[in-house]
Amino acid sequence: MKQKPFKLLVVCTGNICRSPTAEGVLRKKIADIGMSKQIFVDSAGTHGYHVGEAPDERSCHAAKRRGYDLSKLTSRRVKEQDFFDFDLILAMDSGHLDSLRKMQPTRARARLELYLEFSRSFYKQSVPDPYYGGDHGFEHVYQLLAQASEDWLEQWT
Repeated sequence: MKQKPFKLLVVCTGNICRSPTAEGVLRKKIADIGMSKQIFVDSAGTHGYHVGEAPDERSCHAAKRRGYDLSKLTSRRVKEQDFFDFDLILAMDSGHLDSLRKMQPTRARARLELYLEFSRSFYKQSVPDPYYGGDHGFEHVYQLLAQASEDWLEQWT
């Protein structure tokens, strides 16, 4: 019997910086350990500000310097169906977590958590919005997400 893949959705506001960075990092790390058929990752935003757009160039540059390609990702907004299709939805901060809780239909199966919930170093913290930190903010966010992604994969596998 073929087992269905575990489906993970990562969410920020517009799906152009934090969540596509997390998606790109997780996808590559999952592929590197040969688990692409067991774990599916996607990203979305709580708002539709940038639907169809590529990630912010600064997110792409921070990831590319480390071997991750975000250029083919495009922004989308969280849909009601996501709460039924995904096993786990990880929010970048408590504001997004609250928004997701309000959006989640009553009988939906997705578990909602903070992205850094699984991180050994940054437990229960929010991933900061990189726009407030300039270019350095995008580097800092990448580092947080990369570490948290490794921690999540260690716990999951």
